[in-house]
Amino acid sequence: MFILRDLLKALQTAFSDTSYGRERALWFVFTLLAVIVPFTASKSSNLLRSLESLFGVAIPRWRFYRFMASPTLPWQRLWSVLWSRIPNPLVDGRLLVALDDSINNKSGRNVFGCGFFHDHTAKLNQPSYPWSQNLVAIGLLKVVKGRWACLPLAFRFYLMRKDVEAGGPTVCRKRRRVKFATKFEQTVAMLRSVAAAFGAPVLVVCDSWFGNKGLYGPLQKVEGTFDLLSRLRSNAVLHALPSARKSKARGRPRKYGKKLGSVSDLAQGFREQARTLEVFLYGRVREVEVYDQVVMLKNLQCPARVVWVFRKSRFVAFFTTDLTLSVEQVVEYYGARWKIESGFKEIKQELGSASSQARTADAVTNHLHFCMMAATLTWVYADRIVPDPERRHVVKGRTSFAFSDVRRLIADAALQDDFIGLWRERPSTPGKTIASLLLRLVA
Repeated sequence: MFILRDLLKALQTAFSDTSYGRERALWFVFTLLAVIVPFTASKSSNLLRSLESLFGVAIPRWRFYRFMASPTLPWQRLWSVLWSRIPNPLVDGRLLVALDDSINNKSGRNVFGCGFFHDHTAKLNQPSYPWSQNLVAIGLLKVVKGRWACLPLAFRFYLMRKDVEAGGPTVCRKRRRVKFATKFEQTVAMLRSVAAAFGAPVLVVCDSWFGNKGLYGPLQKVEGTFDLLSRLRSNAVLHALPSARKSKARGRPRKYGKKLGSVSDLAQGFREQARTLEVFLYGRVREVEVYDQVVMLKNLQCPARVVWVFRKSRFVAFFTTDLTLSVEQVVEYYGARWKIESGFKEIKQELGSASSQARTADAVTNHLHFCMMAATLTWVYADRIVPDPERRHVVKGRTSFAFSDVRRLIADAALQDDFIGLWRERPSTPGKTIASLLLRLVA
């Protein structure tokens, strides 16, 4: 209970010390708790009912909706405070940051950030270009109580250039069109702010779409140390490292050695030379067959370590520009990248970002900020508590706790009378029977 109180009190310091600022700070922390508590989908109307029924916070409806659509919420300061509360954010002396994009399907035609984006995961009975929002997000990868987790750090709405040039309510903020930015430009801006806040070298773990010169080139021009860890396409051509330049040789030094071949062609010859290693992968220690080699990548124009991982009849190849990483670290870190996909599911389905009915730019952005910050706060709470959370629903092959288990622990702590009494402006507490009944209904 005191851990949760300390985390929320720290977030309140981002607001001004005026009476209006203290009021907004109180609304903010209880709205954040309403998102976390497994009551119902976190639409604005449901959040208002949660504040009144669970925490006894009475807010006029029009004031709450104005608060949820406020353009002056200090999100940058709030995120900085929450980042500083993450215990042991570094892994082996570096910051592991997962990068990916995701779409959030919507139905309203005037929802900010919407467009017909391609869904590469669409099934046969689903549209390939649904009306949706495209989110570019980064998250911190770290081990929480013996399992990998992804803590959301920042996000951006990606808008297509043609939609921005055409104008319309989906690309306007305060009746002004937003400035177009590519996914790489948005990612570089987010990574720069994270690197400046933590003051540590950053290893960006991403899929093959982001793992190229479009991202790596701009990162080398900004202040800080940035490296990539990504999957390598099977048709990528590899070159050997350039040989030492002979004295008095004419011409410029060679950038690349001789051509080695494509990734798939080299995999056939390297399979016999592969060695077996034990790697902590997907929740338990597994045996994998790997082979690694340092080569020159033309798409990045720099040396990189390529790791081939062989399975029964297939293989996958990873590369990293950080040559100090071991083979075990490369395989384990890329396996942990899948946690950002789980994080998207937690934010959209469990915390209710997909069910939001907001329309304007500020309301849409604020609601997604609430959902992402709620996910990060949940994992920080799980990392700070002393006893490991117990898994409520037993699943075969899984022993570690789930995201929903931590949400229930936070709900139990937040719905205690002693917790609500810790606040300066104590709201009137509802009866325990209402809270218990609601929790039983959603169990």
